[in-house]
Amino acid sequence: MNSLDLRVNFAGVTLKNPITTASGTFSARESGEFYDISQLGAVITKGVASEPWDGNPTPRIAEAYGGMMNAVGLQNPGVKAFIDNELSYLKNFDTQVIANVAGRTIEEYCAVVEKLNETDIAMMEINISCPNVKKGGIGFGTNPKMAGEVTKAVKAVTKKPIIIKLTPNVTDIAEIAKAVEAEGADAVSLINTLLGMKIDVQRKKPVLANVMGGFSGPAVKPVAVRMVYQVRRAVNIPIIGLGGIMTGEDVAEFIMAGADLVSVGTAALVNPTAPVDILQELKTYMQEQGFNTINEIRDAFNA
Repeated sequence: MNSLDLRVNFAGVTLKNPITTASGTFSARESGEFYDISQLGAVITKGVASEPWDGNPTPRIAEAYGGMMNAVGLQNPGVKAFIDNELSYLKNFDTQVIANVAGRTIEEYCAVVEKLNETDIAMMEINISCPNVKKGGIGFGTNPKMAGEVTKAVKAVTKKPIIIKLTPNVTDIAEIAKAVEAEGADAVSLINTLLGMKIDVQRKKPVLANVMGGFSGPAVKPVAVRMVYQVRRAVNIPIIGLGGIMTGEDVAEFIMAGADLVSVGTAALVNPTAPVDILQELKTYMQEQGFNTINEIRDAFNA
């Protein structure tokens, strides 16, 4: 049996393996009831803002072919409650913690980053899919200039590595990736959810109260793999790949496309133990293929 070394150096931080949770799908207390969080390379928390956000009206989650729709709206208790409750609980586990940061203005992003600087988290993931209220609600991440501006601002005040989470709802995601790299991003993660819509033809109304929402799950994986592949060829910084990962072989596919880490999201809403199940499946795949390290998986890919 091969001796597996799953360690990954990501933006200067060492993780025991490349499996992380996807923001919005993980809660330490709830997820921790199903598996030992310490088995994961890192956990990425739900989005946290400078003040509590109520989120969108219900219904805000619905099933769809090949995945799910959500319009939760980044509901969260605010950064103070997050530090007091979620982060204090996560100290019980031997895993790296990446805090996801949300904001409606650049000032709000910076306010959260400055508070999280004083904690012992490893990194921050900046969700630039948030609507910029000063620019009519357009997402920060849909415009290279705005994406660069928020990156530059948070980089100026952070004491931690910064991961910029990219939206797929753009014409050229590689252009956005290059813009945030140029302004100092330490890494990028992709993809966030695809914008979708579902109509209840019996009620003749949208299924989601918000009308449109984010589509995630296995059906988005080919899009996510393609975008990771494109971004890997556009930037030199590390990448977290996510979007429809359900198995260990899905992880290998993202690594071959150019990801350094992966995030498991929707799969854990179907099967709460998915992150650790997928980790075990990755180990089995590596044994079967004769891989000893994560880099060997990437190097084996021929495009």
